[in-house]
Amino acid sequence: MQRREFNQLLNDILKPHTINDFCPNGLQVEGKNEIKTIITGVTASQALIDAAIEKNADAILVHHGYFWKGESQPITGMKKRRIGALLANDINLFAYHLPLDIHPVLGNNAQLALLLDIEIEAGLEPVANSVAMKGRLKTPLTGEEFANKIAQVLNRSPLSSLVRTDKIETIGLCTGGGQGYIDLAAEQGLDAYLTGEASEQTIHSSREQNIDFFAAGHHATERYGIKALGELLAQEHGFDVTFIDIDNPV
Repeated sequence: MQRREFNQLLNDILKPHTINDFCPNGLQVEGKNEIKTIITGVTASQALIDAAIEKNADAILVHHGYFWKGESQPITGMKKRRIGALLANDINLFAYHLPLDIHPVLGNNAQLALLLDIEIEAGLEPVANSVAMKGRLKTPLTGEEFANKIAQVLNRSPLSSLVRTDKIETIGLCTGGGQGYIDLAAEQGLDAYLTGEASEQTIHSSREQNIDFFAAGHHATERYGIKALGELLAQEHGFDVTFIDIDNPV
């Protein structure tokens, strides 16, 4: 598929025009025109680029790309090495941030909910494209049981603040760095809140508002949207797609 056609295909699937973001979504670094072989991953790190070079990939498709609002603009140091490697090997870089978080089927939230047996019911925010979601556990679990389930499914133990004795039924969730939404979840009377990261104040919010909290890792909670997108591209459009998980403990 031609690069422009591929970019349009991704835009049709993820609809980046429907949400304001902190970075450009779509083609970020231009490479060869014909795209057949794609590497997917969470972040466009040097390790992922090196893996794509080794596999002679035509494109890299990630959740965390480049050119974030507020970042240093000069292309020096780490940024120069990454972009230089892409250009030298004629590899396209495509990135989708919030559009991949909120997609109702392929999104990070939707995929994580599927893995953890959470039925998403609505957005947590009172807007059309809420980044955070709320739903219900298909089978109510104690906080300890849910923490154990997260550990088994994501292969890492979450940071947990367990303040309730009743089983968890209702839950808010936002993959990645969504810890700030815990107060909104508490305001809406949810039993628990799940995200990727925690801040110092998050634990106080959990304790003082009587809401169980789980931070399961930014990387660990955001592996599954980009993986699902790559699988769709392979199954429905015939691309050669390989998901590469570059381990990250955060």
